[in-house]
Amino acid sequence: MAPSLEEPEAVQDVLANPLKQKPQLVAPEPEHCPGPESEQAGVADSCAGCPNQKICAAAPKGPDPDIPVITARLAGVRHKILILSGKGGVGKSTFTCLLAHAFATNPETTVGVMDTDICGPSIPKMLGVESETIHVSSAGWSPAWAMDNLAVMSIQFMLPNRDDAIIWRGPKKNGLIKQFLKDVEWGDLDFLLVDTPPGTSDEHLSVNTFLKESGIDGAVMVTTPQEVSLLDVRKEIDFCRKASIRILGLVENMSAFICPKCAHANEIFRATTGGGRALAVEMGIPFLGSVPLDPRIGMACDYGESFFDSFPDSPACVALKGVVRELAVQVGLDGKEIMPE
Repeated sequence: MAPSLEEPEAVQDVLANPLKQKPQLVAPEPEHCPGPESEQAGVADSCAGCPNQKICAAAPKGPDPDIPVITARLAGVRHKILILSGKGGVGKSTFTCLLAHAFATNPETTVGVMDTDICGPSIPKMLGVESETIHVSSAGWSPAWAMDNLAVMSIQFMLPNRDDAIIWRGPKKNGLIKQFLKDVEWGDLDFLLVDTPPGTSDEHLSVNTFLKESGIDGAVMVTTPQEVSLLDVRKEIDFCRKASIRILGLVENMSAFICPKCAHANEIFRATTGGGRALAVEMGIPFLGSVPLDPRIGMACDYGESFFDSFPDSPACVALKGVVRELAVQVGLDGKEIMPE
């Protein structure tokens, strides 16, 4: 490739002068899908050319008979919250664990975490229950308990070896998610946090379908400041609106690195189009807060320990407490009661 004759811009000038207008990167919406349970599934005009047309046309129609069973099983769960991102690598599972530990710091609060990332189940490692197995009784599957008031369910507990890959197609993933909701003895929970994989596909559709009748409080979006991450979060927001899932708010993760010695903030992932706060304003959703980048969070997750117990006075912990208070308000609770200052 021939060298460019233009004088390159200085790095500091580029960082100091972000894009004046965000790039128009959002793709047009796809044609409407009637859904596999619809009477028009496989025969509607919008189904023409779809690779799943024959499967949808031959599938049984009507409501799923297991949904009332799921609703009855989750009758003791007060609040159900989905954790979404649209993009991998933004710290969604890490944030789910931090949120679970934050709620669990109150001994009067019982929390459950359901790991629906079938192909990359990292929640058990982060919560320190990687070696646990599932126990089956007449009441159903028993979740693993990371703390006296923090229950966990993941496919990781079912693998013969820790490093075994899960190579499943969509229907098998959907079946396991249904079992996590229908067969697990969750009991009485104040919060059920559902950690989802990146994207807007099988797992997300299944969770929404199975939980819709029992009621979902809403979804929390997790992003990092740069535009590439915000691009996928926009798609996730669009998914929630089309699926009638309330958006509880947006969290900007890894917003800056605060030096533990001098407390100077360094924006490693500098926002070129305004970051998470600007996106929340643009999309008309609540902004729950920014969480700084702290290597000790990763260390705590590696060891399966609570970051809140190990580093309670760190800037990241203080920011996370603020996020928890804002989230509690969004689900109709007293934020200061859930997370005292």
